Amino acid sequence: MNSNQKGYIKFSHTETLMPQEEMLEISKKKSNLTIGLPKESIQQENRICLVPKAVGLLVKNGHKVLVENDAGKAAHFSDNEYSEAGGQIVSNSEEIFKADIILKVAPLTDNEIEILKSKQAIFSSLQLPSKDKNYFKKLIAKKSTAIAFEKIQDKSGTFPVIRSTSEIIGATSIFIAAKYLCNPEYGKGSMLGGFTGITPTEVVILGAGTVAENAARVAMGMGAMVKIFDNSIYKLRRLQNNLGTRLFTSIFQPEVLLKSLKTADVVIGAVHSSEGMTPCLVSEDMVRQMKYGSVIIDVSIDQGGCIETSSPRTHKNPVFKKYDVTHYCVPNIASMVPHTASYALSNLFAPVILKIGEAGGVENYLKSDFGLCKGVYLFNGILTNEQISELYGIPFQDIELLMAAFH
Repeated sequence: MNSNQKGYIKFSHTETLMPQEEMLEISKKKSNLTIGLPKESIQQENRICLVPKAVGLLVKNGHKVLVENDAGKAAHFSDNEYSEAGGQIVSNSEEIFKADIILKVAPLTDNEIEILKSKQAIFSSLQLPSKDKNYFKKLIAKKSTAIAFEKIQDKSGTFPVIRSTSEIIGATSIFIAAKYLCNPEYGKGSMLGGFTGITPTEVVILGAGTVAENAARVAMGMGAMVKIFDNSIYKLRRLQNNLGTRLFTSIFQPEVLLKSLKTADVVIGAVHSSEGMTPCLVSEDMVRQMKYGSVIIDVSIDQGGCIETSSPRTHKNPVFKKYDVTHYCVPNIASMVPHTASYALSNLFAPVILKIGEAGGVENYLKSDFGLCKGVYLFNGILTNEQISELYGIPFQDIELLMAAFH
């Protein structure tokens, strides 16, 4: 009996070694990453990808975070906050670009590409219309793995970075409109919203996506009367359901749109095109017939704009008047509220970086995250985006096939 018991115990002990060995094998995969947060060199960009609390979380999990001096200043995060969270403040930008993973909002500049080392992972926006063939050739030569914010998808197939940014832009666009509507120079001293005994402000929104939904929600909360135009009945119906109320909706019929523009106090251009350039929905003649002192916020300006009289401006010089109608056409509206927008980005990227560390690096993690793969346009110097390939004649390979072959 004792010998049997001993035999059983020995057998049991041998069996328990199997999962222990498997656990050890998995634990070896974990990587301690070095993450670089460079200071944005483009004046229009005030956001940063990780806030101090997120840096603290990464450091506690064994990762090193290098933060360039004053990288968070424009978003109102001090070097001291990052330092107290465990980040290492670095004054030399070249040191930042030696990190395993580079996290920045704006695309890399030519100078930043020059100081990259080989086989690094770069998370940033792509902004394809502003790029040329040489830009991608330089990244290919560095054998970079580059992931575009705006192309990353989640499990539901939506674009989380675009969605969170669009939520901020939608709400902010109404606050901007309110600011200029009451301005004595650019508006006519009117309050955006509704007031007892006075006709409410009319807000016309072009598009029925996330920007439109959040703009409508804020405008209605202020008491304004909202009208929304879109060619998708499904989007219009979904927006009404999400808002929980009935409001004026219409497809883009020129006569109906013009009638609404003539009485509008605010027009929000919130049309997004998957092809990169938005169609022109409001002609110059339509703008000419709008009310004196009305305000146009063309959120679509980063894709060329959906209003004919729009032209890009900067945060330092954001508005101009044409036909006595004030135009606000700044491509990067989210950067106007960089503190809030940085938290939105950080909430998305901190968990991803933690998962990448657990998987043992970007390449390993990409094999298990199909949504993140959608954002990859370069993998170890190999172009994986068909649109870029067609634009510039650079050969590409399917990212899924590359992941299947990667060991």
